[in-house]
Amino acid sequence: MQDEVRDKSVALVVNVGKRGGRLTEEMLKWAIREYRKHANEPAHGKQSVKELIRQDAGVQNIEITDKNIKSFEKVARKYGVDFAVKKVPSEGKYLVFFKARDADALNAAFAEYTAKTLGKEKEKPSLRKQLSQLKQMIAQMGVDQEKHLGRGGIEL
Repeated sequence: MQDEVRDKSVALVVNVGKRGGRLTEEMLKWAIREYRKHANEPAHGKQSVKELIRQDAGVQNIEITDKNIKSFEKVARKYGVDFAVKKVPSEGKYLVFFKARDADALNAAFAEYTAKTLGKEKEKPSLRKQLSQLKQMIAQMGVDQEKHLGRGGIEL
């Protein structure tokens, strides 16, 4: 009885090993086919300046002084703009390179980006300023507090 169980379990392990190897081989072949299909397509979204220039679509650039470039990248991806960001450390600015044919999409993306960044500044005032104003208001109220020793509490 034990010999049969052992033989069947060994046969099962060998069978699974063979099928697993075939499945791995098939998946690798499929992945290589998919890679070769998409290898000749140009890149989209954020890329390096060299990759953008290689696409031979004419490259233009715009200067951005804002340090929060990540929020611009989100908006540019939303509009499907192919772009490259390069920092100019001496001036503290960013150059955004993009294809000439993407100019209209980039203008729309910039309009949304500026509206978003200006809207954030107007919507949310500084918490520190609010806190300092509240401290001044409390100080002006001049609430006198004396400790009532008999009851252990604060008397107004």
